[in-house]
Amino acid sequence: MRKLATSGVWVRSTIDMLAAEGLDVAALLEGAGIDPKSLDAPGSRIATEQISRLWELAAEQSGNPAIGLAQHDVARPASFDVVGYAMMSCSDLRTAYERLIRYMLILSDAFTMTLTEEQAGYRISFELFGGSRPVPRQRGEFIIATLLGFCRWIAGREVYPRAIALPYPAPADVAPYRAALRCPVSFDAPLTSLLFAKDDMTAPLPTCNPRLLELHDRYAGDYLRQFDHGQISNRAREVIIRRLPDGEPRRTDVASELHLSERTLQRRLEDEGTSFQKLLDDTRRELAEQYLGRLHLSLGQTAYLLGFADQASFFRACKRWFDQSPGQYRSRLERVST
Repeated sequence: MRKLATSGVWVRSTIDMLAAEGLDVAALLEGAGIDPKSLDAPGSRIATEQISRLWELAAEQSGNPAIGLAQHDVARPASFDVVGYAMMSCSDLRTAYERLIRYMLILSDAFTMTLTEEQAGYRISFELFGGSRPVPRQRGEFIIATLLGFCRWIAGREVYPRAIALPYPAPADVAPYRAALRCPVSFDAPLTSLLFAKDDMTAPLPTCNPRLLELHDRYAGDYLRQFDHGQISNRAREVIIRRLPDGEPRRTDVASELHLSERTLQRRLEDEGTSFQKLLDDTRRELAEQYLGRLHLSLGQTAYLLGFADQASFFRACKRWFDQSPGQYRSRLERVST
């Protein structure tokens, strides 16, 4: 399985928040196997498993299961590195989020985000991949709090979602969620998502500057090319994830969305050591590992989210991936977590 990692800049902002909460960050970093010096190295990347372990230890050390929402009112623009400058220069929050999605690889290849327009507003959905380690809820909640803080900072006003959906059971104490997120929060959802009102997403930003946007786009584009070795496979993976609930994505449709011919897509994937079918299978497997850990999702719902035509096809895939049926794999996860 490919190694996923996140920018040291983002992890540095995480450590700064935990330090401000009075935690022993030296012990946290040591326990997670993260070299503190690596966080300040230009272009540094931290393995997704190490970041998840960092959050597990932070929750244990603090005794606060909602530690990811701490200091939710503090804006952390530095978390977004060069991407943040492009976002600030955009005309509105919708285009700012589009820039974030475009340049996400600069920040992390363990994170996939989509933006869709609905009748009720614009929905931001994301998946966070933990590699060989489950993703603690605190890690995803810190991402949400950081995103919202940055939105308010560049908008110069109070902006909160109309609703937030989280992909795990409700905690015993939901008060921290109400205090930090200030909107209705639902749990046991298939994906993490934030629904924003259209007026909030299309209102002009006071930081808008078309000339600076052009400059920042050029700089971010150059920076993005440092990660070009995996760019097409990452972009194709994002399209696959978005299309899976509608059924198994076809290579021709994915190529079309990427503005490539099928032949060009296949050739560029081969240059990156993969193929469309392998990328589809690997993406489904990564998602299956996450969805099977969400006990509120039935096996039928999981099969649907993964784009399988029926549960029998999902069963056969799980036997191939895990040498176990979906039910057996889920039972094993339950035993490990108890």
